[in-house]
Amino acid sequence: MFQQVPMVEIDGMKLAQSRAILNYIAAKYNLYGKDIKERALIDMYSEGMADLNEMIMTLPLCPPDQKDAKMIQIKERTINRYLPAFEKVLKSHGQDYLVGNKLSRADIHMVELMCYVEEIDPSLLANFPLLKALRTRISNLPTVKKFLQPGSQRKPPIDAKMLEEARKIFKF
Repeated sequence: MFQQVPMVEIDGMKLAQSRAILNYIAAKYNLYGKDIKERALIDMYSEGMADLNEMIMTLPLCPPDQKDAKMIQIKERTINRYLPAFEKVLKSHGQDYLVGNKLSRADIHMVELMCYVEEIDPSLLANFPLLKALRTRISNLPTVKKFLQPGSQRKPPIDAKMLEEARKIFKF
């Protein structure tokens, strides 16, 4: 529709835009809450995770003279803003999942984010036992476990070689 990726063909439709795709798949597979309140929480948590995720994903694009400052900012926001907020959510209701005591796309996003954080510095996760337990619980689901195995479709962190290839392809 917008002549860009991502685009997913599903159920006879061509869906573009990441959030539209994620919302459709989450709703289709009952990962999007039981009502509008739960969907609002799932969206809010997912958007918060996306904020930190974007900081991490754009780190390789930072000019070399700004990388150290950016890394400090990522680490500071990880341990002082984002992970404490999600740890508090789990602590506040004492349930196994972020929303409605049922697996949602927010839980899947959290595991993904924790993988990225761990790739930066595993010690950043040390003070978040409820999040680590959530990650273990989700990571042991058979389909997630398979996806997280070496050699799966999960992409490795961006390195200098991958970044150079992307620059050639996208001419930036």
